[in-house]
Amino acid sequence: MTTYGDWNGTIGRTVDDSTPDWPEPPHPGEDAPNVVVVLFDDLGFSQLGCYGSSIDTPNIDALAADGLRYTNFHVTPLCSPTRAALLTGRNHHTVGMRGVSNMNSGFPNLTGQISDHAATMAEVLHDEGYSTFAVGKWHLAPMEQCSAAGPYDQWPLQRGFDRFYGFLDGETDQFSPSLTYDNHHIDPP
Repeated sequence: MTTYGDWNGTIGRTVDDSTPDWPEPPHPGEDAPNVVVVLFDDLGFSQLGCYGSSIDTPNIDALAADGLRYTNFHVTPLCSPTRAALLTGRNHHTVGMRGVSNMNSGFPNLTGQISDHAATMAEVLHDEGYSTFAVGKWHLAPMEQCSAAGPYDQWPLQRGFDRFYGFLDGETDQFSPSLTYDNHHIDPP
């Protein structure tokens, strides 16, 4: 019989003499928390009821009441760098997203995409057995990579998400949106 490193099966002379071994898929554990991350564009503390606003935001307030609230996250006035920092937990310059993803300066701090050397929150959670889903605006892939021809390496499914429904660019027409479902462009419903 032959054995191989960490593989716990055996290979014999026949199928009957052999034992297969499949690795156990990762699982976050029965007591692992659900993780919901919400990024609101163009919104400040003064616009949410959970931070004392007079504006009624009951659903957001309920999420905040039962979850964690982080109050020291630094953003930029641009959406792509803020998204990149939130997803990687790193400064947006260090992951190649100094500006919006539509621009590539030829320098490492502005490549128009998150560096392959920076893991996203979704990639880390996926490796721990979580199922991941992104919905809404992505705006983290260079526009020349957002056609049906790809490449898809900076699309949500290639950055750790199991599923995606939304749009890849920074904006879309509200009456005839350019929608993507997983790795496929689709017609609006």
